[in-house]
Amino acid sequence: MTHFGDPFREQKSLSAGEGWVELDTRSVVSVTGSDRIHWLDSLTSHRIGPEASTQALILDPHGHIEYDLHIVDDGESTWLIVDGATVDNLVTYLNSMRFMADVAVADVSAAHHVVWVPRREEHDGHPTWLIPLEFAGLGTTPSGEDRGGTADKYVPARPDRLVGAEVILPVGEVPEGPQCGSWALNALRIAAGFPVVGVDSDHKSLPHELGLIGPAVHLAKGCYRGQETVARLHNMGRPPRRLVLLHFDGALPDPGTEVLRGEKVVGRLTSAAQHHELGPIGLAVIKRSVPLEEPIYVEGVVASQEQIVAAE
Repeated sequence: MTHFGDPFREQKSLSAGEGWVELDTRSVVSVTGSDRIHWLDSLTSHRIGPEASTQALILDPHGHIEYDLHIVDDGESTWLIVDGATVDNLVTYLNSMRFMADVAVADVSAAHHVVWVPRREEHDGHPTWLIPLEFAGLGTTPSGEDRGGTADKYVPARPDRLVGAEVILPVGEVPEGPQCGSWALNALRIAAGFPVVGVDSDHKSLPHELGLIGPAVHLAKGCYRGQETVARLHNMGRPPRRLVLLHFDGALPDPGTEVLRGEKVVGRLTSAAQHHELGPIGLAVIKRSVPLEEPIYVEGVVASQEQIVAAE
């Protein structure tokens, strides 16, 4: 559900650590077997550990983001919370990569659903993915460094905090407290600059552009598909685009609309929402060369930029 009568009240409830949201666009994949941790670690962009919560990406050979995995291991199984639109292709890909490994991969979405709770804590013994420390304002995810330095150079400061967790529950079971709508959570995650892969990304998206180096990409782990591009860009350059938070002076444009600098297209609005304190806001991916202090336009509405991913 998008809302339950009052999206602003629901935003305030979530901000206060109350309520929950059904993540009906998310699917659940289970990975079992004695090799599951090492096997997943070899395929993904972050270090995967037993009984740990991790965000990791699967990249294509050119370093572009293909899949975003919210991973939690309970000591016996590893659970992947993924975009429901990609789950079939993901399971097919994972099964194609098993070779001789002792792993089994299954889409278990028919028996499980995912909810968001606005508290960063384990939930009653259920598999719980904790939002990375950076987005919750609690520190930084250990992610190593390379010749280009640490992950700090991409996002000097996050615009706001998003405290919470994704919980895997049996179908029919829900948390305590009032249910809130997806509009409320969307507004809070936009204000915090938390990108959703598949919403704020496209087929050309690099992790550097979305501020995911650190939270979802380790700079010093072993080889994985796309790792060479990640390292080369980190050590020798800057990403061609950057994620930015936009504050609109007027009506709220529709996601997917082109972002203009004068008459020149410089990017795309990826997400938009009415925030209970900030008013109309959005996330956009724009060319890195656009000056931060320069106003830009979306559907004729002027917007000011608030930095997420650094321009220089």
